[in-house]
Amino acid sequence: MSIPVDRSPESTLAFLREGYRFIGARCDRYGSDVFQTRLLLVPTICLRGRPAAELFYDNDRFRRKAAMPMRAQRTLTGVGGVQGLDDAAHRDRKAMLMSVLTPTAIRQLGQLFDDEWRARIPVWERSGRVVLYDEVARMLTRAVCAWAGVPLADSDVARRTTELHAMIEAPAAVGPQHWRGLLGRRRAERWIGDIVDRARAGSLPAPAGSALRVIAEHRDERGHPLPRRIAAVDLLNILRPTVAVDRFVVFAALALYDHPQWRERVRGDEAATESFVQEVRRYYPFFPAAAARVRRSFDWAGHHFPRGRRVLFDLYGTNHHPELWPGPEQFRPDRFAGWRGDPFSLVPQGGGDHLTGHRCAGEWLTIELLKRAVTNLTSAMSYRVPPQDLTVSLRRMPALPPSGFLIDGVRPAG
Repeated sequence: MSIPVDRSPESTLAFLREGYRFIGARCDRYGSDVFQTRLLLVPTICLRGRPAAELFYDNDRFRRKAAMPMRAQRTLTGVGGVQGLDDAAHRDRKAMLMSVLTPTAIRQLGQLFDDEWRARIPVWERSGRVVLYDEVARMLTRAVCAWAGVPLADSDVARRTTELHAMIEAPAAVGPQHWRGLLGRRRAERWIGDIVDRARAGSLPAPAGSALRVIAEHRDERGHPLPRRIAAVDLLNILRPTVAVDRFVVFAALALYDHPQWRERVRGDEAATESFVQEVRRYYPFFPAAAARVRRSFDWAGHHFPRGRRVLFDLYGTNHHPELWPGPEQFRPDRFAGWRGDPFSLVPQGGGDHLTGHRCAGEWLTIELLKRAVTNLTSAMSYRVPPQDLTVSLRRMPALPPSGFLIDGVRPAG
């Protein structure tokens, strides 16, 4: 059986125009969760669904080297980052990152974020109107830098947050926005590279177990220290994804606004909060797709996958697949009541195994930070949501309400 081929000879502009729905719309059109198209002039197989997830995260069949477009490596992940490694190099680097993200360390970062949030409530009370997205981004930047052992002066918080945001916004952008991502990446790698050098020289104390110390002292599978730039890339691959959780926090606030009955249900109820957070991660758009290349030719479900072919796995489309999620366009946290987890169905940050595969190392951290945010939004403060544009366009990647979620009338609880 041949793979259905998209009728457009080149689909890059359509992908940028349609955004998160690009793959799913064509799967629906061809009645297949597999089809082939051309993106950036490269033949590309697109997949969605649970069986596709199991296939895509099979490291014996797919590699990540040279899979992600260079424009994304040069902005979002960094050239040489763990996302583009395979086999022993990937296992070594992933184990390094996972050693930093222990349950205790995750709780510590969650507490730092909590402390930042509580400290800002009186400031918001005096300020009047607040853009939640901007505030949460700066709180996350301060918290993750303090946790990672990265010194950050108060006067530098806004600048470093802007650089991290520029990297996140750049991969699907063209023109000035993409150039800002390139510049943000260059400046951030220089900033973190200098910090790594100081830590290695002993002029900057790096707390034991901190991300800075672990990465600065790490030796790869051949016993060599990481080059300065690669160490900077890896440390930024902790800072940047943590700050990117600000989008999920905005989506959580939007869900509480659109579904106010959940404000009372999550208050003081850990299980309900967990279900709510998982549905936020499933329902709202985050990263659209993941990329890999076929290691060696094989056949799957009657379809042929030639060696070297680029493959895109639809993260958003899998999280909205009707065979996996009944009523996928409805926000229903109760679907996660008693959920035991499935590494191939809920995939907002990738699928498969955290330790050996390419699932995001920071997924548990994301959940912790989101639970803290939901608790603060419902129990630590009261606020109003003034009229504003809260639409979430699936054409924008990464997605975000245009207003950034405005709140006013903030008051501390009790």
